[in-house]
Amino acid sequence: MTAGAYPPGTVRALLASDLVTPGTRAVLLARLDAPPAPGPLALDAAAFAILRAVCARLVPQPERPAPIDLAGAIDGRLARGEGKGWRFATMPPDAEAYRRGLHGVDACARATFGVPFVVLVGRDQDDVLGAVQRGAVSGAEWDGLPPERFFEELLAEVVECYYSHPLAQEEIGYAGFADAHGWQAIGLDRLAPHEPRERPAEAPPSPP
Repeated sequence: MTAGAYPPGTVRALLASDLVTPGTRAVLLARLDAPPAPGPLALDAAAFAILRAVCARLVPQPERPAPIDLAGAIDGRLARGEGKGWRFATMPPDAEAYRRGLHGVDACARATFGVPFVVLVGRDQDDVLGAVQRGAVSGAEWDGLPPERFFEELLAEVVECYYSHPLAQEEIGYAGFADAHGWQAIGLDRLAPHEPRERPAEAPPSPP
């Protein structure tokens, strides 16, 4: 257990209590128990594979035996046609923006390194994503699709998908969803009885 870690199982314990409203419980349990997406619903197979690789660089999860399926969450939203109710005037509709932008990422990888994005090592993938973030890319994929804005929107959604998942909330000790009875401990450095407490850091092992 690393410093600042919270006990595992706290989210499921809270979801099983009356501290969570039925609607919130249903949504979070669906996220918690959802299997990884078997394949794309809105994106083509190539774009979906690129999205998986991009998500792995933007929010690495090497410590998780089963990483949170960020690409599946985004692709599922696109397939359902859900959105924020608005978009930047310079951006095409979400599904088109993702398809074109992800293929644009791949085109940048091929132009820079001569291979697809998904086969690059991590540092080279970071270089490609950095070029997109700076707008230092070209090609037909980016006509009418500002790369800087695409990267900004992509990064925001990947992080949002991660921290809306109960397991990610558990790792930072978040219990804000358990609000059925309101909050009384609202002062600085005060925790409600059901809010998780950080576990003390373990001392490093002694040298041999």
